[in-house]
Amino acid sequence: MVNYQFDSLDATFAALADPTRRRMLESLSHQQMRVTDLAEPFAMSLPAVSKHLRVLEKAGLLKRRRLGREHHLELEPAPMKKAHLWIERYRKFWEGSLDSLANYLENNQPKKPKKRKKT
Repeated sequence: MVNYQFDSLDATFAALADPTRRRMLESLSHQQMRVTDLAEPFAMSLPAVSKHLRVLEKAGLLKRRRLGREHHLELEPAPMKKAHLWIERYRKFWEGSLDSLANYLENNQPKKPKKRKKT
């Protein structure tokens, strides 16, 4: 299912494109948090925080558990691992291409004529 893979990658990269959401994920990388605790350092309303959290949930980057009226959030790293693997594949390609170019340039430079010493 190639389309599913790209759809999930698109959702992951779209979610990670926003600095607020990246900061939220950074906070969740240390511990599980309640929504209200996660929202505290951000200068925005709780509904605005909830919109960011929905984007992260849709991308599969966090899990939400409800305990009574409290919502507890936990980082789900699997989509970021998939994105990392995708980036890594292209990094290897570009490094290989650049290494080939460097090798070609080193081996195909015109030789400079030697200077003659004046006597």
